[in-house]
Amino acid sequence: MIEGDPTESDPAATEADLEALVRGICFKTGPPRTTGVEVEWLVHEPHRPHLPLTPDRFEAVYAAVRALPLYSALTVEPGGQLELSSPPAGSLMECVSAVSADLALVRTTLGAFGLALTGLGTDPWRPPARLLRQPRYDAMEAYLDRTGPAGRGMMCSSASVQVCLDAGYEEPGPLGHARRWRLAYLLGPVLVAAFANSPLLRGRLSGWRSSRQWLWASIEPGRSAAPRLDGEPRAAWARRVLDAPVMCIRADHGPWLVPYGLTPRSWVRCGAPRPLTRADLSYHLSTLFPPVRPRGHLELRMIDAQSGDDGWIVPLAVTAALFDDEAATETAYRVVKPLAERAGPAPAPRNALWLAAARHALADPELQDAAAVCFAAALEALPRLGATRTVLDLVAAYTERYVVRGRCPADDLIDRLTVMGKDLPS
Repeated sequence: MIEGDPTESDPAATEADLEALVRGICFKTGPPRTTGVEVEWLVHEPHRPHLPLTPDRFEAVYAAVRALPLYSALTVEPGGQLELSSPPAGSLMECVSAVSADLALVRTTLGAFGLALTGLGTDPWRPPARLLRQPRYDAMEAYLDRTGPAGRGMMCSSASVQVCLDAGYEEPGPLGHARRWRLAYLLGPVLVAAFANSPLLRGRLSGWRSSRQWLWASIEPGRSAAPRLDGEPRAAWARRVLDAPVMCIRADHGPWLVPYGLTPRSWVRCGAPRPLTRADLSYHLSTLFPPVRPRGHLELRMIDAQSGDDGWIVPLAVTAALFDDEAATETAYRVVKPLAERAGPAPAPRNALWLAAARHALADPELQDAAAVCFAAALEALPRLGATRTVLDLVAAYTERYVVRGRCPADDLIDRLTVMGKDLPS
């Protein structure tokens, strides 16, 4: 995440300074060359997944995991979810190889503690419970609680596959940053639908195939709403950042202030409760969670965590192919652009199309049709990106099992519960 240095005291004196800083940090244009992925996992006992982790066990487990020689950056989410963030890789397969090696080490270490990684978009068994006690998460919880319980569910009970791609060329065209920014939001509902894998909360069906996406759509919109997409990306994102409520103001000692109605724009104008610094703005950027977050590169945040040891590879490979292969990009853009008419005026992820994707997934005929075209284009493009036969087989099998049948992984869980009853067996 983008974290400002709390000791940095260089003030951003004007709104123009703020906007220039946002533009410089968030969009770094150039040829699309690197690929990354952030994989989040729930952590459970394999045979007693409903049991919570105790704080002492949590600390022991993650101390052991942190000691591993990993390629990826390791972080722990508030509810004890584990996240591996790959370094920027020069190719899709370099990224897959590095993260696969890291996950093998992590799984072995967790196994010694009687625990396993679980790839689901939401915890199906346990209610949200925060294990991390840090000022950032104390403040986040206090802020999000103002608008309901979804924030705690997002913080403590959700997991995802986040695909990270270069912003793209400065110039117009299929691989230009403006097109890639728009494509990310147009393609987002298709990715939500194709990889929906979270139909359960607290042991019961939620009514959503992606309960995770529903949680994100339900939290305070200042944190999760997309900017307007009908203008230049840098300007649109800068406006969104400067007018988004400040979640917290850091302090060297004691709890952090959680203000009401303060934005960076109003903060720099009034200079209270203290002058806003560049570090404050950088930190504010780390507290915004739209479906696509520009962090120099583009971070696509809408995909549920996937089951199985290598399930995460499929969304990474499909998304990379649809963005980094020019022919596949053109195909994807052509097929998803008409879907935008269904979205309506609300920003993602609260508009009609994103909500349909979260509720119905590929049971929605238009989303299924778009997904079928996009997955076919990705399969055709992946050999040009150097994908191995193993990766191609994974994507082909997923396409056959789910996409062409109008299904998603959530449907498998729903089918099990239809047979066993509405409560999830522990």
